[in-house]
Amino acid sequence: MNNIRHLNKLMVFAAVAQKGSFTQAAQGLGITKSAASQHIRQLESEMGMRVLNRSTRGVSLTAFGEKLLLRCQLLQDQVDQLFTEIANASGDPQGRFAVTFPHSLEMDVVIPALEQLCSEYPKLEPELIVSDTTLDLIANQLDMALHVGALPDSSYRALPVGTMTEVFCATPLYLNRNAVPQTLDDLRQHRWIATSWQVPKVAVCDIAKPETTYLNLPPCARVSSLPSAVALALRHLGIVLLPDVVAKPLLKTGELVHVLAGVTGLQWPIFTVHAYGGEKPIHISRFNQLICRYFALL
Repeated sequence: MNNIRHLNKLMVFAAVAQKGSFTQAAQGLGITKSAASQHIRQLESEMGMRVLNRSTRGVSLTAFGEKLLLRCQLLQDQVDQLFTEIANASGDPQGRFAVTFPHSLEMDVVIPALEQLCSEYPKLEPELIVSDTTLDLIANQLDMALHVGALPDSSYRALPVGTMTEVFCATPLYLNRNAVPQTLDDLRQHRWIATSWQVPKVAVCDIAKPETTYLNLPPCARVSSLPSAVALALRHLGIVLLPDVVAKPLLKTGELVHVLAGVTGLQWPIFTVHAYGGEKPIHISRFNQLICRYFALL
C-alpha cells in the first residue's frame, strides 16, 4: 500500500489540530480553508474514523485524533530534522554519547528515544547510566541528563519534558491479607516500602483538600532504587508509592492495585539537562525532542 500519498493530508490535519481552527491552519499553510477542510474529509474517509469534532465554536480532537496528532508531531520532527541535517551535512554526530536518567523513564521513554536517535545518527556510541541518584554532568563526563524534581542552582541548561505523579499501590494478595486502606490514617497501619528519596514523613495530596498532608510512615523496608521497590511490592511485602509512569502498566495487568485513588504523592517535574552554553549539537537537540515526544505518548 502506498501511504506516501497521505502525508500531505496528515500535515494539514496536524496544523488544524494545533491551531484549533481551519482558517488559521489554512493561512499558515498557504491554502484555502475549503482545501484544508477537504483534506480532512478525505483523511477521515480513507481511515474510516473521525479525527476532529466540528462545532460552531471551533474544532476539537477525537480520542483517535489525539493519538494521531502525537504521531504527526513525530513525523513533523523528522521532516524538520531532515532539513536541519541537510543544512549541517558536514557535521554528522559521532562518538560517545553519555546520558543518565532514572529507572522510571528507562524502558518507555529513553530506550525508544535512543533507538530512534541511533538510527538517525549511526556513528553515535551511547553510554547509559541508569540511576535514581542525580549525577553531575561535568564531574561524571556526561552529555545529557534526565532530571526529576526541582532543579538545583547551576549553569546547566534545562528544558521541561513533563510531570509525573506518585500513586500508592499494592498487590491484590497483600490487600486481601491486610485489608484495603480507606483513609490516610489507615495507611499508617500498613507495611510501607520506602525508597531512599522518600523520607518517613511522606507528603501526600488529597484531591478533596487543598493543603498537602504529611504522613509519618515508618518503613518496613527501604531500598535505593525504584526497581527494588517494585520488586518488593510485587512480592506482597507492603504498600509502595510509585511514579504513575511506572505504575500504569502494572495496574493495567492487575499485578498492582491503585490504593486510595483520590490521594497521590508529590508531582515531580521532569527536565532534560545539558551543559552546552551556545548552540547545542544537533543530536542533543534531537534527543531532547524525542524524549518529549515519547513521554507524551505514555
